[in-house]
Order: sequence, then structure tokens, then C-alpha cells
Amino acid sequence: MSSSNNHPPQPLSGSDSDSDGNDPSTTSLRRHSDLSDSIFKSYFQFTGHSSAATASPADLSKIQSFLTSSSSGALSCLICLERIKPSDPTWSCSSLCFSIFHLICIQSWAQQSSNLSASRASTRLPITPEAASEAAIWNCPKCRVEYPKSQIPKSYFCFCGKLKDPYSDDPWVLPHSCGDVCGKPLRHNCGHHCLLLCHPGPCPACPKLIKVRCFCGSKEDVRRCGFKEYSCNGQCSKLLECGVHECVEICHDGNCPPCRRIGVYRCQCGKKEEERECFDRVYRCEEPCGKRLGCGKHVCERGCHHGECGECPLQGKRTCPCGKRVYEGLPCDAPVQVCGGTCDKKLSCGYHRCPERCHRGQCAETCRTVVKKSCRCGSLRKEVPCYQDLVCERKCLTMRDCGRHACKRRCCDGDCPPCSEICGRRLRCKNHKCPSPCHSGTCAPCPIMVTISCACGETHFEVPCGTEKDQKPPKCPKRCPITPLCRHALNCKPHKCHYGACPPCRLPCAEEYPCGHKCNLRCHGTKPPLNPEFTLKPKKKKVMQAECVPGTPCPPCPELVWRSCLGQHVGAERMMVCSNKSRFSCENLCGNPLPCGNHYCTKTCHALESQSSMNQLKRSEPCEDCFLPCQKEREPRCQHPCPQPCHPGDCPQCKVLIKRSCHCGSMVHVFECIYYNSLSSNDQETARSCGGPCHRKLPNCTHLCPETCHPGHCPNPEKCCKKVTIRCKCQTLKKEWLCQDVQEAYLRDGCRPMDIPKNRFGIGLIPCNSECKSKVQVVESELQLRKSRVTEVKEPDNEKSVPKRRKRRERVQESKETSKLQKIISRTKQLLLYIFILFILLAASYYGYNGLLWLNDWMNEVDEQRQRSSRIK
Repeated sequence: MSSSNNHPPQPLSGSDSDSDGNDPSTTSLRRHSDLSDSIFKSYFQFTGHSSAATASPADLSKIQSFLTSSSSGALSCLICLERIKPSDPTWSCSSLCFSIFHLICIQSWAQQSSNLSASRASTRLPITPEAASEAAIWNCPKCRVEYPKSQIPKSYFCFCGKLKDPYSDDPWVLPHSCGDVCGKPLRHNCGHHCLLLCHPGPCPACPKLIKVRCFCGSKEDVRRCGFKEYSCNGQCSKLLECGVHECVEICHDGNCPPCRRIGVYRCQCGKKEEERECFDRVYRCEEPCGKRLGCGKHVCERGCHHGECGECPLQGKRTCPCGKRVYEGLPCDAPVQVCGGTCDKKLSCGYHRCPERCHRGQCAETCRTVVKKSCRCGSLRKEVPCYQDLVCERKCLTMRDCGRHACKRRCCDGDCPPCSEICGRRLRCKNHKCPSPCHSGTCAPCPIMVTISCACGETHFEVPCGTEKDQKPPKCPKRCPITPLCRHALNCKPHKCHYGACPPCRLPCAEEYPCGHKCNLRCHGTKPPLNPEFTLKPKKKKVMQAECVPGTPCPPCPELVWRSCLGQHVGAERMMVCSNKSRFSCENLCGNPLPCGNHYCTKTCHALESQSSMNQLKRSEPCEDCFLPCQKEREPRCQHPCPQPCHPGDCPQCKVLIKRSCHCGSMVHVFECIYYNSLSSNDQETARSCGGPCHRKLPNCTHLCPETCHPGHCPNPEKCCKKVTIRCKCQTLKKEWLCQDVQEAYLRDGCRPMDIPKNRFGIGLIPCNSECKSKVQVVESELQLRKSRVTEVKEPDNEKSVPKRRKRRERVQESKETSKLQKIISRTKQLLLYIFILFILLAASYYGYNGLLWLNDWMNEVDEQRQRSSRIK
């Protein structure tokens, strides 16, 4: 209701695919409305209504249903269940149901029913077949109203019965109608006639205005003749049957109810008083009367009664109990004597008399006279007491009138009763079974009528059961009353009333997924439930398969998002559907730090659970264990590796003993590695010093350094103060100089002191004298002889080296020459190498081609999804 108040009325949209202006069903509907207006026109002039839709439903509902059925092609014969065409001859029941049948079907039905009724009457009643045939009746297939055989329809008349064989080719005249005013006398014998055109169904109530009084007669009002009986809603106040009280009910039709006033009343004999309702004030008590009769000797033996008790029944003539002897003048109190003769009164059997002597009281109830009796079926004859019935055990095998079941009654007299079984055969409607007693011939048509209506129930018609599947739902011009249940209920366009489900909502769904995206499909919210009263299913139509079925939840989110691999590697993301929660491995190495903190996992990319606050990944699949030795650089640095396996944190202090020589190399010191490496460079030099004189030789001379053990080069090597013995060339003369003077002398001569051999250091610095020349010549001659010997010794070596080189060259050539087996092996190796390289090339090309195809397909899928999403938007 709120939506109708907040929004202006919108134009109704057609809900059916065949609701176009050129549709023949729409044309027939328009023609049906024109025919309805023409038929009801004269009636509306009296009632003041403008159309059948505004008239009272009780007035014209039956006629309107017939018209709707006729216009939609749903008018069917209840006997053959076939559609009644406008050109088919028909007959309509004029008593209760006003159903329409094919003329041929009702003639066959009436003839069969009357013949069956005549045959039953002739077999069960003592009448002739001709009399039974004349008195035969037949029933309407639906309302079961009885018609005599003389009223079997023989001709085709219009609904009002005026025109024989009415024409059916006039499009502006209702089929099977004469088109004239009906003119039938209306109900309740009001004296007026029907004002409608010839029509199916009952005539409506009389619309004329008359002056009438209410049921109690206290008020007078002007009302329509068809509804002239009315109540004024006041107290009735009519005098009740008691003649004392008035009716206290509201003005009502018919007789007044019994008087319910409570009062104290006496019984008829006057002995008792009771509180009773006024209408039950005359009653009898349960005690005997007890009043004295006229004789004064006996009392009344009757029950409670009104009036005088009467004379004594024992006065006057009196007889003996059997009635044969009469006594006169006996007083009423004197006992009557039995006569002593035989009683001879008729017994209860009606054939034999009482054999006892005259007696008082009733005779024996059972007649025990033995007689010969026959059983009912006549198959047994036997002597039995008169009071006893003779029944044999033989079962009657005669078929009953249904022709399906045997009588099976014990000792049947031939007049078999009607079959008491239920027929139970499937009717022609295929939905129900025959509920009638078992019978011969065809079953009566299914009496159930199925109402086919639109969703709102305003437009409806009735069809026989079994034909509803072949009917089309009626067209209704009104607005559909079903409220949409989807989220667009306030924005949906109103549409016409329809049969079946409402048309799907055309708006986009826009439902938000948990991931944050919105559904871009057409609305597929909950469908309103169908009305279970209407079971008609329209014919199937070819419907294009929609993207999403109405009434189903939103499909998984189809948006494409970038998703990282299991190991959350940078640059390994893939574009995937948002609803696809599957994880993938990027085939790269894990690369996450191991628990040791020094190395990285070399497994293939695997899953990680979550990321903690310390930016350390908690793994769902553990990384590999590190079994490598510790490779950390120790602090302070040293060359010794950590003896522990790879571990987190700092390495322990290095306790290895290291040897370090002093600066001069004269002794070796032993230190702990951590101690030595923790010292500064100056402290290390101080710790390595032996404290003694330096044992290193000076670079320019053969003497040791005069300084204390020190690092680096010896200071002032040219200032050596050691004494050196110098000699002349022939080593005949000698002198002692300071080492630094010797070095200066060499420098003056253009030689470097460091190039002078040790055994020649200081020789030739002083010139030789006369004493030294002869010795020099001898020395030079000896040197020349030594050189010549050396050359002579070397010449044969050169001669011998030549063949050795040749032999070496020959050996190389021989080593290069290989055998045939080695050649085959080498060629086989080359061939296998070529085959291996060719196999690698083929595999690379095959997998590369497949990879390109997969990449192409994936790119095509991505393009299709983008185009689909753009279409939906």
C-alpha cells in the first residue's frame, strides 16, 4: 500500500508474449467485451451499472462465466470432453446446472439412460416392457436432474428456445443464440420476463423496482423485484404459536422459532409440576393415571392423559377368553370362567390355530406345527416347524444388473438386489474414479467442474474436469496484485494480471558480494509464490535460456582480480575469477628465510598461512631443514669457520690458537684468535714483537738490522756502520771500511749495492798495485780456460738434444694415431650427442607451441569476460 501512495500510477505493461494488438486472442477478447455489453445493455438500463464488471457478482457471474469460456474457446462438452464449436448443434440443461452439451452426445446419453431405466423397471416391477419404456427417465449428466423420455432433445434450438437451428456465422451474435430478447419468466413468478438477449445460463434476478414490505411487515421500501424479500433488522414481534408471547428474533424469513420462555406447567393428569419451555408446556408424566372409573371398582390403567378416563371395559356383555361362550349380567368385578373348549385363535403365522384349551392371556408366539417348506431359491424342500424359515447354503451365481459381479447371496429368490459395490472405473477425465454403485454401460461424466482463473480471480470460467490441460488462461485487463519479492519492488513497472508466474524483473541485480563487488546480472531475486488453486499449465513456449534463473541466489563473483601465488612472490601474480578461491604455485623457488636465518628455502613455491606482526611468514607447509655448516663471518673477523651447524644469532667466540711470528722472524708467538683479533693494529704489532734485536738482513748489504725487532722495513739501510773488508780485484790488497762507505763507493761507480753478490761484496773497490798485476793475468787466463771447457762440454749436449726432440715429436704423432675401435666409439658418442640435442629442441618447440596456444586461449577468455561485463553494464 505504501508503494502505491508514494509513487504515481504507472502504465500497465503486458506480461504475456502474445498480448499484441494484432493477436487474434486480443481481437476475440475485444469482441467478447462488445458482446457482453450488447447482451447486458437492457439489464443495465434498470440496474444503473455501466458494465458487467461493476455489477453485482451474484447477478451475472454464471452468464459471465459462460461468455468468458465461449470467448476463450474453453466451452467443452461434458460427455465427449471435446470443444464446442460455434457451428456445432447444442443442448443446454434448463433446470439447475445450465451446462451445454453437443446435441448428438446428449441424445445418445438420454437414449442409453432411458433404455437402462426401462429394463431395470421391467425386471423388478410387475409391469410390461411397453409401460416401463413409457415411464423411463434420464438424468442430466452434470446436475442429475430427471427428465422424462418424451423430453429427449430432437432439434437444435437457441438458449431461449425461440429459434430452431440458430445461425452461427454472424460475428456480432453470440454462438448458439438467436440474438433476440430472452423473454423467459423470471424466478419466484414475479410476473416479469428476462430482459437480456438470448444467453446461456440462468436468467438474472428481476431488476425492476417495486414497493414491498419486510419479512415482519413493519416497514415498506422500494426494492428490486429479484431481491424484494429483505429484513428490516428490527424485532419481529409476531405472535408465536403459544398465542401469548411475541417473537424476539430479528426480522426473518419463514416461520418464527418455537417459544423459549421458561414457565412452571402441570402435566396432563395434573399430578406433577415442572419448569419447561413454553412450546413444550403440554407434556405427560411417566406415572399411570390411577383415577376411579365409572364403576367405582376399578382404576384407570392408562398413562397420564387429558380428559375423562371413560367407562369400565368390563361392564356389559362378557365372553370367555376364546370368545365362544357369552355371559350376560355379570358384574364387572366377577371373574369370567373358561369354557373348556379348544382356543382356536389364529397364531402369529396366520395359517394355523392355537391347539390349547381356552385360556387367559396371549397364545404362544411360535407355531410349532411341522410343515413342508421350500427354500427361497427352490433347490431344497424339507419338513420344518412353521415358525422356522428354511434357507439353504447355495449361493446365487446370477450376474447382477451391473453385468460385472455375481449376486453371491445365500439362497436367493431370483430377485437379486442392485450391486452394492462401488464402480471405481476411471472416468474420461482421467483424474477421478466413478463414485456411483456398480452399473452397466458407460459411467456418468465427471461432475466436477474446474475453475480456470487469472491470478487475481476476477476473470474466470469453468470447464469440465479433464479438459483444463487444453485450455488457455483467460485474459484479464486488471492490474496484477502480486507484489514482487525482489529488492526492486518499488522500482518495478506494474503489469497486467496474468496466469502463472510474474514476468522477471528487468533491472540489474546490483547485490553486493562479500568480496565487495556487485552482481551485474539481471535481477534474479525471489519469485512470488503461485496460487495453488489454479492448476492449469499453459503450453510450453520456447524461451531463450537466461543468464540466471529467477529465484536463485547470485552466482559466484565473476570479476577478474590479480591474485598472488602460494608463496606470495612479487611478479608471479595471475588474473583469476574473484569467486575462484583456488591457490596456485608459480613454480619458482620459495626463497623465504629458513629458521636458521642465514639461508633461503629452495623448495618449489608452497603455501603460506598468514603474516605475523614481526613480518615473519607463518608457513602452513614447513620449509626444508638447513643442514649446512655455519658460514657466517665472525665478529671480530677471523679465518676460522664456526664449528657449529648453521644457526641463528651470533657465533660463539673463536678459541682457536693461532701462531704469529715476530717482526723479524726469530720466534713464534701463540695467541687465542678472539684475543688477537680483538686487539688494535698497534697493539697487535706490539704483541708480536720479540723484544730482541732484529734478525733481518739489510737490503743493500749483508749485515743484520741493528734495531730492536720492529714491523715494516728496517730504518736507514744505507747508514749501516758495520766494518766491511774490501779488497782489490785480485784480492791481494785489503782494507776495512764502514759498510755505508762501501755502499757510497758502489753508488759512485754506478752500481747498486744490492746487486752485488755476497761473495763479491767489497771486492774491486781499491785498485791493484804492481804486485797484483801478474796475479791478475794468471787469474784471467784461468777464467778463459774454464769458459772454453764449458763450451766444449755443452756442444755434445746440443747434438744429443736434437734426436730427443725428434723422438718427442714422433711420440706425439704416435699418440695422435688411434685405433678403429676408438674411432667407432668416438663417432657413436657424437651421434648420441646429436640425437640428445635434437630431442631437446623438439621438446622445447612442442611445449613452447602448447604454451602459446594456452596463452592465446586465456587471452581470448579474458576478452570475452570483459565484453560480457561491458554488455551487462
